[in-house]
Amino acid sequence: MRTKGVSFIEILVVIAIFAILGILVARITVVTLRGTNRSDSLVKVRENMEFSLAVMERGIRNAEVVNPCPNPDTTVLNYSDADGVPTSFSCVNVGATGYVASGSARLTSDEIKITACSLSCSPGSGGVNPSVTISLEAADARATGIEAAKASATTIIFLRTY
Repeated sequence: MRTKGVSFIEILVVIAIFAILGILVARITVVTLRGTNRSDSLVKVRENMEFSLAVMERGIRNAEVVNPCPNPDTTVLNYSDADGVPTSFSCVNVGATGYVASGSARLTSDEIKITACSLSCSPGSGGVNPSVTISLEAADARATGIEAAKASATTIIFLRTY
């Protein structure tokens, strides 16, 4: 009489199939989580840059004068606000732990680092108002590898002539 059952080989085949399926599901989960972390990183970098650019644009657009224009040091932009109070925007420690500052106050958080920065003033001529070109490149300071996001932005701000 023959007994019915499962052979040892059949059990090993089933275990191997489930192991392969488990590995595939784990890899898909890891890739999905990495993509989510990269998206979060990019949002953080973009929000910081947009906030900095908005503050800088508002300050420069309402500036009475940018002095000197053109500025010899493109990491510092000195200007006088609408009330005549001298102030500045600057890029500090670009590349390492870089950040954008307004006077001595930090505009970008310590969660991002500015990797490239240029603040350049162009004098107006022929009916064209003076302008300031701001170029920033930033990266997530805490994320590494594929999860680290980089972003760049450039804007041109035309000064009001009073």
